Amino acid sequence: MWRLLTAVGLVCGVGTQAIGQEPIARVAPEDFAILAWSHMPNDVNVLREVYECGFNLAGMVNPEALDAVAAAGLKTLVSHPAMHVVNSRVDRDEAAVAQDVQAAVEQVGQHPALFGYYLRDEPPASMFPALGRYAAALRQTAPYAAAYINLFPNYASPQQLGSATYAEHLEQYLSIVKPPFLSYDHYALMEDGSLRDLYFQNLEAVRAATLAHNVPFWNIVLANAHFTYAEPSPGGLRFQAYTTLAYGGRGLSYFTYMSPAVGNYRLAPIDQFGHKTPTWDMLRNVNLQIHALAPTLITLKSVGVFHHPDVPDGCRALADSQLVAALDGPGRFVVGEFTGPDDTPYVLVVNKDLHTSTHFGVKFRQDGTIMQTNSYTGKTSPWHGENNWLAAGQGMLLSLRK
Repeated sequence: MWRLLTAVGLVCGVGTQAIGQEPIARVAPEDFAILAWSHMPNDVNVLREVYECGFNLAGMVNPEALDAVAAAGLKTLVSHPAMHVVNSRVDRDEAAVAQDVQAAVEQVGQHPALFGYYLRDEPPASMFPALGRYAAALRQTAPYAAAYINLFPNYASPQQLGSATYAEHLEQYLSIVKPPFLSYDHYALMEDGSLRDLYFQNLEAVRAATLAHNVPFWNIVLANAHFTYAEPSPGGLRFQAYTTLAYGGRGLSYFTYMSPAVGNYRLAPIDQFGHKTPTWDMLRNVNLQIHALAPTLITLKSVGVFHHPDVPDGCRALADSQLVAALDGPGRFVVGEFTGPDDTPYVLVVNKDLHTSTHFGVKFRQDGTIMQTNSYTGKTSPWHGENNWLAAGQGMLLSLRK
């Protein structure tokens, strides 16, 4: 039996060192955002645990918590009341908006923990003009700070969207608001073990819209169970992360980092009593993989995505692949295609099964040596041996050395 030449030990945190392994470098949120979605307390010990879980962005904080965020090694989104684009602010003119933005900026300044300001979650299209005014005023007053807005998923109703179609909703948002990135949420893992319909169609629509406008996108995915959504699992967390990466995403947010004390919310990384749950360790492992791959991923340009052998409605099949001639194995796959520096071909092969591992083989359209960028070390070496196996939801980044 083939055996891997090296064994990778358990990584205990970003920047910690496993046996025989160099520390994993941390990607900056400006390059790839990993956001813990929750309102965070002004408590450096809580925030250090956020850092240790592999995040580079703490969830929303009051301005008073910025020093604690910085001490924990994080950046964050400031929740400032002057910047909350609520319904009562929709009709404010440019002068009034400029005053609101100036009030927030004067209080926060260029604090080293500042990444951006929280403006609105899931706005209808009727709010886009107001959001556009706030985003423009922020660009003018504090160009170093991002305007954070999160959009509905594609399973929202036309009444919620305020647009006739989801594609129209995305286009209106990007054209009117001109955001630095597009964030949206889509919760797709169900407690009966299934995947909600339209998950991949949402990725397709967001990828197409953001490529057309030359802005990155972030995906908010599940890190807790509530309603009829599934309890977190290693396979589910990997699936959400790696499918986003395959579509060229440049940010992941996890809803929620802390369990709300309402309804049937449960098994977020931190429970209602402030204790770590098993999800914390599972999520740390996935976040560390992103940190390991990010130095390579952020150099790549997304050029295509295909599914094999089953193809969801609105998605593309292997025949449309620009880079891959054949893909075999008993599993079900989504493959993101990229070009790197010097037009090097890259593919991110993801096991779409939420519960079962699979092996696979791949043949590029061009000749060369297939290389693997290891998701635990970040190092690139020839692809061989048992590296042709993928756990449930796992992805593998391959490239071709000509």
